[in-house]
Amino acid sequence: MSKTLPENRVRRHPERGHYDAQTINAIIDEAYFCHVAAIRKGMPVIIPTLHVRIGNMLYIHGAVAAGLFKDLQAQTPVSIAITLLDGLVLARSFYNHSANYRSVVAYGVAREVTDRDEKWAVMEALADRVAPGRWGDARQPNDVELKITRVFAIPLDHASAKIRSGPSHDDPEDMGRDTWAGVIPLSVQRLRPEADPAQDPPLPLPDYLTGATGDVWDQAAGRPAP
Repeated sequence: MSKTLPENRVRRHPERGHYDAQTINAIIDEAYFCHVAAIRKGMPVIIPTLHVRIGNMLYIHGAVAAGLFKDLQAQTPVSIAITLLDGLVLARSFYNHSANYRSVVAYGVAREVTDRDEKWAVMEALADRVAPGRWGDARQPNDVELKITRVFAIPLDHASAKIRSGPSHDDPEDMGRDTWAGVIPLSVQRLRPEADPAQDPPLPLPDYLTGATGDVWDQAAGRPAP
């Protein structure tokens, strides 16, 4: 259970708030990227970045030269936002239009990962988060690459989820309007992998990608079968 503080308590539609780790973790694990916000020289700065969760920690990584990652060295307080947009809700009135979503907001202090084993484990988890099995297939980081990549951990102790689902909530006087109301579902899905044209000769699609879509694949050409 996440600790509810004034900063992470859901105030607008509090009935949509969730504070249990199971709900929060499920949203984090389904999303591929998050937005990280911090204050730099008195100004708010926010960037999108890939993330991975290991236990109660959210990990992000970036280049040593990146401005925000320089700021995070000093145990900077950060805010993390993750949103999965599930649908656009069309109501009978403009005021009641909405969206169906699952979101997580977390607050914490970013800790730079300096332990080599922990840093290595995070990179492996990030690679396999994108495509399970990728870490063992791609060349792994060398000492220089490991040195110029920063990894930060943000605890999920102060996180909350907010979820909206279902149809529109119209005012009683609008229910009889001759206006279509409903939901336009949205989703993020993996499409057919596209091989790098510079790969010569072409390589067959690796086994860990053949189940990425529902297509039947021509293994030799690395493309959908005709």
